[in-house]
Formats: sequence, C-alpha cells, structure tokens
Amino acid sequence: MKRAVIVLIIAALILVITGIWFATATKNLNIFDFAEIGVIILVIGFAFLFGYKKLSSALKGEPAEDELSRKVIQKTAALSYYISLYLWLAVMFFSDKAKIESHTLIGTGILGMAVIFAVCWTIIRFRGIRNE
Repeated sequence: MKRAVIVLIIAALILVITGIWFATATKNLNIFDFAEIGVIILVIGFAFLFGYKKLSSALKGEPAEDELSRKVIQKTAALSYYISLYLWLAVMFFSDKAKIESHTLIGTGILGMAVIFAVCWTIIRFRGIRNE
C-alpha cells in the first residue's frame, strides 16, 4: 500500500511540475514540445492507473501481485525491450540526419520507451496470455 501511495504522489508531483513548465514557458512552443507534453501526460496517466489499481486492491485485502499480473509484466517487458531496440536504432539513424541536440534525442528515446511499454502492456492485458 505504501508503494501505491508513493507512485500516486510522484505522478501528481510530475504532473504539477509539467503544468508549471507549460504555464511559464517564455518561448513559443513548437510541435515537439506539445508532443513531449502529450507523452508525459500519457505516462503519468498509466502511473495513476497502476497506483490506483494497487491501492484499491490493497484496500480490498487482495495480494499486491498474483501470478497472472507478474506474467503480464514479464511478457510486456520482453516485448517492449525488443521493440525499444528498434526504436534506438531509428534514433541513431535519424540523429545523423537531423540537427537535434543529443539530450533531446535521448529524452525522446526514453519517453518513446515508456510509450512502447504502455502500449505493449495495454495490448497484452486485453488480449491475454496464450498457453505455452
């Protein structure tokens, strides 16, 4: 239960900090800034979802994790790892062609990995795990 509360607090803090950054931006925001904000909101949304599910199951007296949820996370991590390798190959390919700073490329890659994990988790969660 403590972990769920900590996840919710950290997610709320990041959401507030992002809101402050967006409100006090002195320069004109371009499409990349809006894309970053959208990805941050998506990742924070999944953090709220995970935290809420863990908190509600802890309040019901259910175990924090069962075999199915561990298996879903394991499959999601494996699939998102392989897809993220291709993402980093694409980032390396476009880094030579684009005139974007390296810290921006690294940040974009990390946010891309988070989005890939969230999409893989959603697909595996709703599709289910096949018998092996």
